[in-house]
Order: sequence, then C-alpha cells, then structure tokens
Amino acid sequence: MCGRYSLIIGMEQLVKRFGIDGVENGWIPRYNVAPTQTMPVVIGHDGNRELRIMYWGLIPFWAQDKSIGSRLINARVETVAEKPAFKHAFRRRRCLIPADGYYEWQKTEAGKQPMRIVRPDNEPFAMAGLWEQWQDPAGNLILSYTILTTTPTASVKYIHSRMPLILNPEQEDYWLFGLRGTSSVEIDAFLRNLSSPPDLTSYPVSTRVNNPRNDDPLCILPV
Repeated sequence: MCGRYSLIIGMEQLVKRFGIDGVENGWIPRYNVAPTQTMPVVIGHDGNRELRIMYWGLIPFWAQDKSIGSRLINARVETVAEKPAFKHAFRRRRCLIPADGYYEWQKTEAGKQPMRIVRPDNEPFAMAGLWEQWQDPAGNLILSYTILTTTPTASVKYIHSRMPLILNPEQEDYWLFGLRGTSSVEIDAFLRNLSSPPDLTSYPVSTRVNNPRNDDPLCILPV
C-alpha cells in the first residue's frame, strides 16, 4: 500500500515538472503527507494539465458521508476497473499524484522500520491516481483522490508486497488521456501498457514519520 509520501519541491518546480496550465494557490512543501490531508493533484482538462488541491481518501460520488474516504486511500490496479468505489473514476477521472518519495514500513526483528523510497536521482515523479467530486449535505463540493498500487519492483519488494503505481514521464499523458473505450479488452490493454516502472532506491528514516503531526525536514533524513 501507500500510506505516507512526501513532496518537498516548491510550486515553481512543480508547475515546470508537470507542465501545468491552471494553478491553484495554497501549496507548501510537505515532508510527511498522511491520509485525509489535502495535496496537489494533476488532472487532465480539455487536453491540458491542471492542478487541483484535493483530499487524500477517495469519496465516491454516491457516498452517504465523507468518512468512507479514510478507507479508500489506495486502489489495487488489478481490480480498479471493477470495484464499485473506483470503476467510474477509473474510466473518467484519472490523475497524477506528484511526489518525490514515499514511505513504507519494513518488518524487522526489532520492529517496523520506516523506509523512504525515492528515485536514484531524487527527482519528483507521478503516482497514478483517481479523483472524484462529492457534495456534502450543506452543498459544499469536495474533491478527493486515491493512489493506485501494484506489485513491487525488485528493488523494493523486500520492504513491502505493494507499491504505488509510479509512471514514467512518457506514460503520464497516456494515463490522463489514453483510455477511450470501456470494454474489458480495451481496459486490459490500457493497463498492460503501464508496466515497467522507473528504478527506485530506499533508505531508513526516523520513526518520526509514524506520527502525521511530524512534518519537517527531519522526516526525510537517513538514520
């Protein structure tokens, strides 16, 4: 799964890296992002990329209340096209989740050791995601997202049995705009083309990341 990540680059670098046209204000670098918090998400609109600030934990349009989102922070790529909570967003509302690292907890004899997983060059990357819009009883519109997960690459499978679906840059527009049909054959072909994620590396970090209230540069320092 993916239950924590970081995005420590500034808005200017974020806009440049992801080729964003529309930008929302209110973004600051984050070292320890946790579910139910709000983060920048890249969506496709009229063939362009736009940035939106969204709540982490997908709230399906048919949900009765917001609390379901805390249980829908991840979606398995193997079943995303069929699950009621995700299938509509998968066909119409795919997105990119900018990050420069994510955290996973490795089981050891001494307990669970948090690990930060990054690209070898420490450059930001895009995790494949889905987004939804939901209206609360007061009429407020809430935008929310979930992160897709897949089987891990050889470089990180010793840490955990799942990892975020990280896209190569040339796959990002394909994820946003590529799916045209809705047949099982077309969906299977679409998902198969998202294989071969980029290489990753990892290092142990402090247990400070266990507490979402800790959100500072100490979270990403190696120990």
